[in-house]
Amino acid sequence: MSWIFGFYGIQFLILLILIIGSWFIWDRRFKTKHGNLVPKGFVRTNEISIDPTTSKRLIVYFNPETGERFYKEE
Repeated sequence: MSWIFGFYGIQFLILLILIIGSWFIWDRRFKTKHGNLVPKGFVRTNEISIDPTTSKRLIVYFNPETGERFYKEE
């Protein structure tokens, strides 16, 4: 009977580690895509979007060499 608790306990710990780890990875990935200082090589586009979580207007910049997009807070 104790092996059942150990089996499900280990699965619960693994699931908890995955949830916490994914939260930090998602947060870091999102924060690197916008800010106030535009990196070198980015060109301003005419596109403006509104962040649904903060309701801030974001100006879209595009790097033609890499295809990466950057969002500057207005």
